[in-house]
Amino acid sequence: MGLQKGHRSLRSEIERHLKERGYTLSKLGELTGINPGHVSEILNSNPPRAITISQLDAMGAAFEQAPGWLYELYEEECFSEGKVSRPRIVPYLVRCAEIGRRDCIESVVSKLLENPKNVSILFSVAEQLFESGNLEKSVPFYQFVIETEKDSYAERFVLSQYRLFRALQGTDSEKTWEAVIRFDPYRKRLPENYQLDALLQLANVCYTLRRWEDVEKYADELRELAHIVYEDQLIKRKSKKSVEALHTERHLVVYYGQGYLLKGIALESQGKYEEAKRYVDAYADLTWFEIMDETGEAEVEKFRLWATANLYTLDMLTGNTDILPDYIRFLDDYPNEILPGLVTIVKSANEFDFSIDSVLEHFAASIAHFYEQQDAISTCHHMQFRYQLANYLFKKGKFTEGLEEILRCLVLSDTMMDYDSFKRCAALFWAHLSHASDQQKSTYQTVITKGAVKDEGIFTVAGSGFGIV
Repeated sequence: MGLQKGHRSLRSEIERHLKERGYTLSKLGELTGINPGHVSEILNSNPPRAITISQLDAMGAAFEQAPGWLYELYEEECFSEGKVSRPRIVPYLVRCAEIGRRDCIESVVSKLLENPKNVSILFSVAEQLFESGNLEKSVPFYQFVIETEKDSYAERFVLSQYRLFRALQGTDSEKTWEAVIRFDPYRKRLPENYQLDALLQLANVCYTLRRWEDVEKYADELRELAHIVYEDQLIKRKSKKSVEALHTERHLVVYYGQGYLLKGIALESQGKYEEAKRYVDAYADLTWFEIMDETGEAEVEKFRLWATANLYTLDMLTGNTDILPDYIRFLDDYPNEILPGLVTIVKSANEFDFSIDSVLEHFAASIAHFYEQQDAISTCHHMQFRYQLANYLFKKGKFTEGLEEILRCLVLSDTMMDYDSFKRCAALFWAHLSHASDQQKSTYQTVITKGAVKDEGIFTVAGSGFGIV
C-alpha cells in the first residue's frame, strides 16, 4: 500500500523510482534528455532546482509511468512563500487540461483565485489552449476569467467572451445560437482587428442558422468597419510613417468583400433577388483595393469567382433557365462549388417545373461524396440539397427515391440539431407515408425516437452561399 499524499513529495517519489530501477543520475539524464547536473540540482540542492512540467513528463516516461504522473504533487513547484511561479504554473495548467487532470486544475485554480490579479494567468492558459487548437479545453479557463474579471469593458474580459463564442460553435444549432446571444452585446467592445474577425464569424454562424436578418445586421457592420479600417490604413500609409501591421486572421480585403457577399446572400435567401445583384456587383471586381499583396490578390480572384457563381444563382432563381448549360460548365470547372450550385439548380427546378434528371446524372459521382464535407456550412448545404431533391422526386412521382432523400435530410438535420428542419422533414415523410416501405418506416422510426424534437418552425431553404468562409 502506497504512502499517503501527506508523506509524499515530488522529489521523494522520483528518488524512490530511481532506487527501484537502479538508475544513476547520469542514466536518468540520458533517458530524459535532461542535463545530469540539472538532475542533481533538482534532487540534491538546497534549495532544490525547480522542475519544469516537461521535465517531469520526461521522467515519467523514463520510469514507464502514465501521462500525468505525480501531477497532484507538482503544485508545490508552482507556489513558493505565497508567490506564484507563472513560468511553471501556466505550462502545468495547459498540460493538465490536455490530459484531463481536472482534479489538479480545480485545486490550483481555487488557490489562484484567492488573489483576483491571478486571473491573467488563467487567461494565458486559455489563450495557449485556444491557439493550439484545443478550443473545447480552453472553455473552462475563459469562463474563470469572465466570472472573475470585474470590468466588462476590459480587453481580457471581452476577448474571453469572443473566444468562448468561437469555442462553442459546432453542429448543435441551439447551442450555437445561445453562443451568439451570449457574445453579441460585447462585439463592439473588441479591438478593431478582433472585431473584424468576430463580425465575420457572427454572420457566418447566422448563415448556417438561416437567420437572414441577423446575417444582414452583421454583414452591414462588417462592411462599415472594414471600410473605416481600410481608409485609416490608407491614411497611415500615405503619411509615410511606420505603420503597425493589422493583425487579423484574414486579409483586410476578405472582410470588405465578405460584408457585401453575405449581405447579398441574405437578400437572395429572402427572395430579394434584384437587390442582391447590386451587392454581388460590389465584390465582383476588387482590383481597386490598394492595400494588396500576393495573398490579397488571391482573395480578390476568389471574390471574382464567387460573384460569377452567385450571378448564375440569381439568374436561375429568377427563372432564367437558359443559362443552365453555362452554369453546369462553370461547376465542372470549379468542383468545390458543386454542392451549393446543386442546391440552386434543384430549387429552381422545383420552382419553375423543369427536368434536371440529366444534371443529377452528370454530377452523380460528386453527389456520392457530399457526406465527406462535414464542416457546418457544407452540412447545411447538404441538408438543403437533400430536402429540395426529395421534393423534386416527389413531384415526378418517384416516391421511393424521394423518401430515401428525406430520410437522409432527416439524419442531417438531427446531426446539426436543427429542430425546425428536423420537424419539417418529419412532416414531409409523414405526408408520403403511404408510399414508404417497411424498411423506410423502420429507419424513420429509429431516427425520430433518437432524440426529442423541439419547437414548431418553418423550414426555410437557404441560398447557394458561394463564397461563405
